[in-house]
Amino acid sequence: MKNRLALTPTITLAMTLALAACGDNAARYLVEPAPTATAVPLRLPSLEVRDVVLPAYAEGTQILQQDASGALRPVSGSEWADGSARAVTAALARSLDLQSTASVAAEPWPLSDFPAGRLDVRIDRIVARADQTFQMSGQYAVASPDGRIRELLERFDIRVPMASDSPAAIAAAQGQAIDQLAGQIVQRLRR
Repeated sequence: MKNRLALTPTITLAMTLALAACGDNAARYLVEPAPTATAVPLRLPSLEVRDVVLPAYAEGTQILQQDASGALRPVSGSEWADGSARAVTAALARSLDLQSTASVAAEPWPLSDFPAGRLDVRIDRIVARADQTFQMSGQYAVASPDGRIRELLERFDIRVPMASDSPAAIAAAQGQAIDQLAGQIVQRLRR
């Protein structure tokens, strides 16, 4: 009985190490906005980015790619580093902040004064297509509770060529698509 109890911690340690070795070995990819040279002055001094709404197939952490038949398939051995909606929201807020003079943050708004505007983005298609383009389309709305600007509702359809069909190329193309969307919003709100 004594030997059996002495082996229990050793067996537990061995099982823990074996499970860790069999764990998730997927490479994780970040969505990074590119730095921008000059900030564009906006008509709004501050902007809150609401949580971006994604289609159901894009809500998980798997990186998906469309095949020739149109089916979306997981890219083997790769995942997004962060939950997709959270990552897209954070990347969009960062890109808007870098591209404009406005103070931009993802919700919840971190300051005591309310933001001058709210951005709501609803993406209906976000996919690495079989033709080696990355497509992101949907609609965005800018609300201005205090009436500083005329509120707007716009559609977008952004397509970015991918260097390859690798997960790194998909992540880079998604970052570029988010930067382009931020650029469209900045141009729409510029002074």
